[in-house]
Amino acid sequence: MNDSYLYIIIALLPLTAGLLITQVNPYHALVMRGVLGAIAAMVDAILGAADVALTEALMGTMLSITLYAIAVRSSLVLRLGVLEDQLIDKNQDSIFSQIVQEFRSVFNKHYMRLELVPYPNSQTLKQALISKEVHATCTPFLTTNQPQTSYQTEIRVQRIYNIMESELSSPNTSLAYINVLESGEKHL
Repeated sequence: MNDSYLYIIIALLPLTAGLLITQVNPYHALVMRGVLGAIAAMVDAILGAADVALTEALMGTMLSITLYAIAVRSSLVLRLGVLEDQLIDKNQDSIFSQIVQEFRSVFNKHYMRLELVPYPNSQTLKQALISKEVHATCTPFLTTNQPQTSYQTEIRVQRIYNIMESELSSPNTSLAYINVLESGEKHL
């Protein structure tokens, strides 16, 4: 019997594994993990290990992909704390809308989504940053030499601060890194 098809299918395993580890987009990596599991299950089935093939198909592919998808989806969210009156649907502040759009475009490049979390006042907003409910805050402040409102963005995650510092070009917001210690204290 000619087993050349088996060698081709088995050769797909390291090829797929190589493609999996080179993925930048986590969603593409999930798809590649599913393909890798399906190929492994097929190889096991062809070699006569039906029980191993079934286990790989159910546990190694379906369950792990589902759990990874949930983990990836929940970990790629940046929670930005804002004041309630800043929300775009309540406020017509074009500067704030522009800042939010630029934030979204920066984070889209890194496969993250931006979630605006409203707080009633500045003190609860600061407390949310310190208690790690949000990753960053964006608050307005008026300066004496500018007639329009500008914004202060405080970020507590070093990696997010580095991304924003290198990619954000908006002159309407200034960035500040806030080191929040494990104890919940703020260290500038």
